Amino acid sequence: MGTQKPRILPWLISQLDRGELEGVAWLDESRTRFRIPWKHGLRQDAQQEDFGIFQAWAEASGAYTPGKDKPNLPTWKRNFRSALNRKEVLRLAEDHSKDSHDPHKIYEFVNSGVRDIPEPDTSQDNGRHSTSDTQEDIVEKLLSDMDLSPEGGPSNLTMASENPPQLLLSPNSDIPALCPNSGLSENPLKQLLANEEDWEFEVTAFYRGCQVFQQTVFCPGGLRLVGSEAGDRMLPGQPIRLPDPAASLTDQSVTDYVQRVLSCLGGGLALWRTGQWLCAQRLGHCHVYWAIGEELLPSCGHKPDGEVPKDREGGVFNLGPFITDLIAFIEGSRRSPLYTLWFCVGQSWPQDQPWIKRLVMVKVVPMCLRVLVDIARQGGASSLENTVDLHISNSHPLSLTSDQYMAYLQDLVEDMDFQVAGEA
Repeated sequence: MGTQKPRILPWLISQLDRGELEGVAWLDESRTRFRIPWKHGLRQDAQQEDFGIFQAWAEASGAYTPGKDKPNLPTWKRNFRSALNRKEVLRLAEDHSKDSHDPHKIYEFVNSGVRDIPEPDTSQDNGRHSTSDTQEDIVEKLLSDMDLSPEGGPSNLTMASENPPQLLLSPNSDIPALCPNSGLSENPLKQLLANEEDWEFEVTAFYRGCQVFQQTVFCPGGLRLVGSEAGDRMLPGQPIRLPDPAASLTDQSVTDYVQRVLSCLGGGLALWRTGQWLCAQRLGHCHVYWAIGEELLPSCGHKPDGEVPKDREGGVFNLGPFITDLIAFIEGSRRSPLYTLWFCVGQSWPQDQPWIKRLVMVKVVPMCLRVLVDIARQGGASSLENTVDLHISNSHPLSLTSDQYMAYLQDLVEDMDFQVAGEA
């Protein structure tokens, strides 16, 4: 027995009609377009009222009970956004969340049946499901139930801080708001997206399962894995030369086969970053398959994530889902995200055989992503000697509190929302 969770659209329409929440309003007489305040929690002028709609939905959906549950502004905002994004009758029309004076988003209904949506049913559950309970409602309920508190996460992220954010309790409320004079600096994690910043990569090569090469490099313009001959130096990207197999292998036949694979690399296997994506392209005749896996071994036993294309670039890693999964890991609702790229060069992916049987396997680790996961796994910067290095060019060591780290991750997701949605 209990109160049935309301559906997001009828509930939202009732809030719009009442007009009681700051900045939440219809924009036309036909009630098809409306605005939602969308201020970043890191802004120095952030107030409790800016998150009113997100808190209201958290209370209505049962995710938050004032006086009982710990307030979690970023989670409320993410859950509200996810609930809207799952509705096919609704679309994001305009995104003004970066507006310095009035950050907001404008949504609109894509059909004219808005007025006919029934009001939310708040009667007690009698054990039967009405015909209006769709599969989407069931999925929404399951997703809401998976929202776990940070206490269940892998660690409490107790990090050292030089300038921790100051939190104030607003009058008559237990919701913390950022102090206007907290002096929070620009989000340092945004360097991950800056095109002028270069990531550091750890590149490891294996011949028949034997490690023959490892190098950590900053690569302006990306990197290119090339054979024993350095390849065409006129091509973009820093060439990373794979070693001569004769120097490490004793089986002459295997050595000959590896030499043949390396000779077919031609211009090389190119890997570079553009915005939140890592992209790859093969510049020779040699086929290359890739997958995201653990650092210690590739994900064998199933098909690869894809084949690196020859005539065009192909995305092999999207930072957006990684950051979202990292947040969920910290909150305790999923395992730590994977970030290691494995490439099988010159042969099919080892889905039915041990990977050590493949002639050439190359592992590429973006060092900044390893650091982000390590912070979550090890309990924060305090266990990493109080500072962390992002392994990005021109970056400086960071000292963060757990609240700052989580807020910066949430802020980074906000910057990537539009790109992720556009590519889905």
